[in-house]
Amino acid sequence: MGARSAFLFVIVLLIAALAALNWGALSTPTEMSLGFMSVSAPLGLVMLGLTVVLAVFFLVYVLYLHSSVLLDTKRHTKEMQIQRDLADKAEASRFTELRNFLEAQENKHMAQNAERQSAMLARLEQLETAIRLRSDQTDNTVAAHIGQLEDRIERRPLPVDINPQA
Repeated sequence: MGARSAFLFVIVLLIAALAALNWGALSTPTEMSLGFMSVSAPLGLVMLGLTVVLAVFFLVYVLYLHSSVLLDTKRHTKEMQIQRDLADKAEASRFTELRNFLEAQENKHMAQNAERQSAMLARLEQLETAIRLRSDQTDNTVAAHIGQLEDRIERRPLPVDINPQA
């Protein structure tokens, strides 16, 4: 129970206690003027009745305000849920777009890497072929030089003073 509710409850209890303690004075009939005529009635009970009617009116008014606030809150909650759903869908679509973009970039980079790799393999193949050719040429050149040296050595006359068998 809130402080305001407790305060209102205490006031109602005080009014009830005051009415119970002064019931005789409240129920004593007196002449009352209603403006256009005079009536004999207990003024205290009329005032107490008007107080009760006023309290009931305010209670109905508070319940009306409370129900309208609850309805507004429910409507706002639904609207906020709709907005949250829209935001979630937009965020999901942005994530999808980002994923598609990243996949496209990855595919592009992989294609570039494949092109570079095939170019590098082709270049290595060319270099390997050139090295083999150069190696064969070098082998042939060395073999030719060795052959020429052997020819020179075989054509050369043996020195006379050297005896291989002695």
